[in-house]
Amino acid sequence: MTSPTTSRGALSGVRILDMATVLAGPAGATLCADHGADVVKLELPDGSDALRHMQPVKEGIPLWWKVANRGKRGITLDVRKPKGRELLLSMLPSFDVLVENFRTGTMDRWGLDIGTLHRINPRLVVIRLTGFGQSGPYSGRPGFARIFEAMSGFTSLTGEPDGSPLHCNFPVGDAVAGLFCAFAIAAEVARLRGDPQAKGAEVDLSATEALFRVLDPLPVEHEQLGQVRPRTGNRTSYTAPSNMYRSADGLYFSLVASSEGTYLRLCEAVGKPQWTKDPRFATNPLRVKNMDVLDAELSSWFQARPFHEISARLVECEIPFTKVYTIEDIKADPHFIARESIIRLPDPDFGSVPAPCIVPRVSGREMPKPRSGPAVGEHNSEVYGEFGLGTSELSALRAEGVI
Repeated sequence: MTSPTTSRGALSGVRILDMATVLAGPAGATLCADHGADVVKLELPDGSDALRHMQPVKEGIPLWWKVANRGKRGITLDVRKPKGRELLLSMLPSFDVLVENFRTGTMDRWGLDIGTLHRINPRLVVIRLTGFGQSGPYSGRPGFARIFEAMSGFTSLTGEPDGSPLHCNFPVGDAVAGLFCAFAIAAEVARLRGDPQAKGAEVDLSATEALFRVLDPLPVEHEQLGQVRPRTGNRTSYTAPSNMYRSADGLYFSLVASSEGTYLRLCEAVGKPQWTKDPRFATNPLRVKNMDVLDAELSSWFQARPFHEISARLVECEIPFTKVYTIEDIKADPHFIARESIIRLPDPDFGSVPAPCIVPRVSGREMPKPRSGPAVGEHNSEVYGEFGLGTSELSALRAEGVI
């Protein structure tokens, strides 16, 4: 093994103009910035992006913005104004990718339809990330993460069987759509790099479809078995045992014993060798069928013992399990510490701020730590200067509310 060397990343040389707001589209562009893309974040001059006003906020400073838009240069531009549109179009030949998430048809109304964009830059990749896509009866509807989650079927799977479906206290739908956005950018960049004559593309990314895409078995189990997958609390309906358990000292932990070998070791761990011969538990389908009995037995064993004793036994028998971590647990865990899973982003307000590390890691390559997300219009002079605009021109545009 050789020591890692600082790298500009696999997406070095790729220039992305991020016009998207809030989280999903910007998250995709941020993932690309993590791997070397030059991402310019475009906002309205009034700094009205909702993420700048969303908790957590400290002393008026938006903390989520700082980590969600890390590694980007920030400019302001009102593309709805004629001079703003003109300036955007003049810059587009220098960009490889444009990311936007306005309601379907909005860019067209601003005179920024796909035909115009591709006339200006035939190799431009335009990522249109909307709630429901560019076509279909819902294409013009507004959407947020919880709407994508509920409509995709995701939320129907969370919660207790006799209770309400539950949302997570984090916009999972935005995060998943952001991953698909980054994947789409990387895929299109790979295509263009492989063919100098290739044309750009219009990518129609529906956040609802992105979340539905990860729920692979739902359509096939419904068609072939007539099943609608239910809410099962912390259990799963496809393997057992798999649940959240509680120790005698009140700690909750998640345990999964999906494979046959793992189940046999679990029987050893909890001192129940007879379960290996029990006809109710002989196969995974039988364990799923009889999970009430199996879970009751396991819960009883766990609730009679402190977590340190349970943990030692499960580790000894190589059972997949973990205490349910909070951010405090993550920060204190020796594995996260050893891998430097939390990195510090240089920041002008706080010196530095903590954020998750760059994912994935590539052997022999060490990426520089990105800077925190930009202030409103922080890089106007720098970015517009690259396009030949001087101080007097920028002042005039600022006075007109264009930047």
